[in-house]
Amino acid sequence: MEITSLRKTNSMLLSLQGRFDAGAADDFKEKMRTLTAQGVACYVIDLSRVSYIDSGGLGSLVTSLRRVREIQGDIRIASLSDKVRKVFELTRVYRIFDIYDSSESAVASYQAEAVQGVPLCI
Repeated sequence: MEITSLRKTNSMLLSLQGRFDAGAADDFKEKMRTLTAQGVACYVIDLSRVSYIDSGGLGSLVTSLRRVREIQGDIRIASLSDKVRKVFELTRVYRIFDIYDSSESAVASYQAEAVQGVPLCI
């Protein structure tokens, strides 16, 4: 799996491409650990180019969410393909993440909170 990162004004956008399976989960968790150690607390994870996700990929998302919430951060998920959306629904993982139709709307949601007085977390 390929992970690209792009710093936005108030969040870090991570775009994933390929299979998000148990083999890729460790790479994802390491990327999240590195960014969190650098002070990043708000993330948008764009899954539009993820062709497959399994329990290892889901587990790494949940583990990362737990870690960033410990530092008052958040992870928002964007652009689920139909295949990936079905896995989120079957496993009910959609209940613990805010899910957006596009990465742009997910990034904008952080800005909207800042305007409403919720402090930025990056």
